[in-house]
Amino acid sequence: MKKKFLVAAALCAALSVNAQKAYEGTAFLDNWYIGLNGGGITPLSHSAFWKNMRGTVGVEFGKQVTPVLGISFQGLTAVNTSYSRTAFDALSLTANGKINLNNLFGGYLGNPRLFEVEAVAGIGWGHDFMNSGYGYDHSYVTSRFGASLNFNVGAEKAWAINIKPAVVYRMDGNKSQMLNVNKSALELLAGVTYHFACSNGKHYMTIQRPYDAAAMEALNDRVNELRGEVEAQQSALDDSEARVNELQNALNDCQDALTECKNTPVETVVKNSHTMSLESVVTFRQGRTTIASDQIPNVERIATYMKNHPKSTVSIRGFASPEGSVEVNERIAKQRADAVKNMLVSKYKISADRIVAEGQGVGNMFSEPDWNRVSIATLSEEDAQ
Repeated sequence: MKKKFLVAAALCAALSVNAQKAYEGTAFLDNWYIGLNGGGITPLSHSAFWKNMRGTVGVEFGKQVTPVLGISFQGLTAVNTSYSRTAFDALSLTANGKINLNNLFGGYLGNPRLFEVEAVAGIGWGHDFMNSGYGYDHSYVTSRFGASLNFNVGAEKAWAINIKPAVVYRMDGNKSQMLNVNKSALELLAGVTYHFACSNGKHYMTIQRPYDAAAMEALNDRVNELRGEVEAQQSALDDSEARVNELQNALNDCQDALTECKNTPVETVVKNSHTMSLESVVTFRQGRTTIASDQIPNVERIATYMKNHPKSTVSIRGFASPEGSVEVNERIAKQRADAVKNMLVSKYKISADRIVAEGQGVGNMFSEPDWNRVSIATLSEEDAQ
């Protein structure tokens, strides 16, 4: 009893250490996998080990719930070596629970190790097929205890090669609740497993990077600096408009004077074309392409300006931080630019003809890579001075 208590305490301690980390790629549709298995099964008592081994094949479908805990559903069928009326003489369906011992005791490193060991325990249903002249079909409960030796291969760790030894017990007959070696068999399987891609762009969970107060303060300072630049450019635009109005009034006065006295020399005012521009920045969370509520004022600022300046246009460039593959970053960058454009069109009724949105891939405007998850909207208007 004391040993069991110590083992349970060690498991709880290891699980609590892993639980202190935040992970990405843990949605319900993340971390599913499928595998193909093949090998043999042989009784552990009252029979020759190799002579009575039967071939067995099957599939396994499962999910890694946390870096430590996993579940799977496995179906296996044994090749016929008896008086069965089918090509296979036995079938088993098992629900398995798995514990990754490497992550339990060594902690999760943010990606799978090259070699990992899982402890496996399961319960299921078994069925033997027989010809009617030699007996009847028989169903029974099974239990499985074993391990999975996993070799995670490839740069993306999407594939794994597995070796799976296990002891399988038939839970039928007298004292069916007991694990009886006379009703047990050794199962030796090898297989290959494919892990489907997750919402974080990987085939496995990643550790969420925490933000410290200093980094957030620096980012806020940069945003405030950009806002100050926008306000300064807005002020410059207002001054330019006032100057244009002043020149227009002067031109009107000259035209009035010319009407009164055609012999009076007329002073002509020429408008020099120039372009005024300003920027607005919309930030995004990691892996997200939707605009957060606290960023909507930055989009509304663009819309307000464009409504007040009907001839203005806006160029929106989307960027991504360097995590993930090039293809994923290019897609996210384009979706972030399109998100700002779509809000301007749908919510603020800005004509799509006045908006250009394009993805720029991984950004390099800021020294901190995570700060580059932005869409930068550059407003421009052809004015006159």
